[in-house]
Amino acid sequence: QVWQIRLDMHLLNHDGNITDAASIAGIVALCHFRRPDVSVQGEEVTVYTPEERDPVPLSIHHMPICVSFAFFHQGTYLLVDPTEREERVMDGLLVIAMNKHHEICAIQSSGVVMLLQDQILRCSKITAVKVAEITELIQKALENDQKARKEGGKFGFAESIPNQRITAFKMESAAVDTNDVEEQAGEIIAKADPPSEVFANPVVHTPGTAQIGEGVESSWGDLEESEKEEAAEEEGESEAAAFECEKVETEGTSTLRETKNEPIVLSDSEEEEVVILEPQELPRKTR
Repeated sequence: QVWQIRLDMHLLNHDGNITDAASIAGIVALCHFRRPDVSVQGEEVTVYTPEERDPVPLSIHHMPICVSFAFFHQGTYLLVDPTEREERVMDGLLVIAMNKHHEICAIQSSGVVMLLQDQILRCSKITAVKVAEITELIQKALENDQKARKEGGKFGFAESIPNQRITAFKMESAAVDTNDVEEQAGEIIAKADPPSEVFANPVVHTPGTAQIGEGVESSWGDLEESEKEEAAEEEGESEAAAFECEKVETEGTSTLRETKNEPIVLSDSEEEEVVILEPQELPRKTR
């Protein structure tokens, strides 16, 4: 059995050169991490809690730190630790990862610039100086954190949280007097204004329904002016259509009465078969 460690980085905000910042944050997190102590006896594996045994740090042999270089005008100008605006106009970027022993761990070059050997050697010398400074800062921060934990003081993120701030969600402890709580509560209630005694009586309109309080007539069903005009137009059109229909039915009836004693010839065209209907076979209404 082995321990599996996964390091996730969430980028909240940056002003350029995120590669260097992420590498420093990752190295510090791994150096600060402690795993539970474990003992193995035969096939029995025991994982101890922090109360039983002190957690164990990881075995980190070196700290590879990334240093980024931005190039402008085809490598004429060199800039260390570019900002976000400088990254927008740079021609190329060179990232060198190195530890404090001057061992190069990784090199990455990107962009449209061609670098010479002397330029790369110059960047590697600058990287060695920067990595030594950053490694020393990391080690001092880890030592101060360990010392603060042993003394029981503030450490980590708690150092940046001031007291007596609304955004801190933290305040100093204060003593609370719990004597004579009932008497104080009685005095507060006596001084308070009495509640209102006016309550609306429920009105039952029909069995099974009720109204709580005295409300006004609901206006949800009222139509607006534009809706009223549209409804009136639709109603007028429907009345006109009904009148036309009635008129057509009346004319058809009168025609039927005039020709009830004569046979009617129905034909769709001159070439089709002619059908003759007797008067008793005619329908009652004809449109």
